Amino acid sequence: MRRYSAFAIAREALRNHLGWEKAWRDAQPKKHYDVIIVGAGGHGLASAYYLGKNFGITNVAIIEKGWLGGGNTGRNTTIIRSNYLQDPSAAIYEKARSLYETLSQDLNYNVMFSPRGLLMLAQTHHEARGYLRTVHANMLQGVATEYITPERVKELVPIINIDGPRYPILGALYQARGGTARHDAVAWGYARACSAMGMDIIQQTEVKGVRSEAGRVTGVDTTKGFIGCGKLGIVVAGHSGQVADMAGFRLPVEAVALQALVSEPIKPCMDVVVMANTVHGYMSQSDKGEMVIGGGTDGFNNFTQRGSFHHIEETLRALVETFPMISRLKMLRQWGGIVDMTGDRSPIISKTPLAGCFINCGWGTGGFKAIPGSGWAMAELMAKGEPGPLAAEFDMWRFKEGRFIDESVAAGVAH
Repeated sequence: MRRYSAFAIAREALRNHLGWEKAWRDAQPKKHYDVIIVGAGGHGLASAYYLGKNFGITNVAIIEKGWLGGGNTGRNTTIIRSNYLQDPSAAIYEKARSLYETLSQDLNYNVMFSPRGLLMLAQTHHEARGYLRTVHANMLQGVATEYITPERVKELVPIINIDGPRYPILGALYQARGGTARHDAVAWGYARACSAMGMDIIQQTEVKGVRSEAGRVTGVDTTKGFIGCGKLGIVVAGHSGQVADMAGFRLPVEAVALQALVSEPIKPCMDVVVMANTVHGYMSQSDKGEMVIGGGTDGFNNFTQRGSFHHIEETLRALVETFPMISRLKMLRQWGGIVDMTGDRSPIISKTPLAGCFINCGWGTGGFKAIPGSGWAMAELMAKGEPGPLAAEFDMWRFKEGRFIDESVAAGVAH
């Protein structure tokens, strides 16, 4: 793999840009791999990348039903933060955030990480008390956050209305090194690095079944035939339950659609990310000038990848009160992602009842921000056969044993 650099750009400019090679190989499956990872989204690609980088395991296939990064990785609002209340959550999200800091250099691919700062607005007294509690927890966890006044919020976000009639701004939980990254570039960067290690990325290939012998996984049946493996990683987000059924076990997850939209592009007006959890709306401005807006999940299980007008109306009605200027904007496009939700709104990174089979799922509405940390933890679990400190608390048996990591209550919002 040739390295991208200023010199490479200059060289190719003199060649009319005819010398660029493909970012990754379009591979055909071999008969057997040491590891197969099902799902070529951010989490699956990151798991493969850290298997190679940290453990030297490169005889790996990443199998994708559709196209690389075409699921939730390309269907989110790109928020990155680590200011969670529970210790296991803060640890894995802070690991991810710290890896994002240098990810462009590590992958030799610009993922456009922008630590522009993130505000979580306190719009009720209950919420303000909760965020003060989170600040103290973050201090103990080594996560840099602070609680700021309404006046400071107004300085950071001049377009905000801090005196809203229903939900005035009482303060905010502020993480200065939170921010955004380019979702597609994260997938493409990991894919390019995996391909350079000799891993096979196999797209347009659906897994139809999981084979096993004597209680141990032996491979997967796909639309391109049987592919054998020594270890199997299931990293398929909203379709985790279906693939788990193929492997012979059930997961405590449900699939729902999470919706988002972007406005027409406008001049720069907001250079931080703002989350308003009381009204369940959040917004940032992209590099192209679009206002990127997200809301809550559907109230029923479904596998749609499109938006619904009642959710868009509910989200925008609340945000227009907080940001009056956006009432004049036109919507450019909307979409939905299929998220997998657990009962405690925390992920599962775990061994499974099938030996040699491992699962990474349940990230719900907060998956993009966790990609590097999730891949790091999953790679360690698959390479060693036992979870490391990042994944230890996220096993699937915690629901049977009552060891919940309850972020639905602690964070007030799962994003």
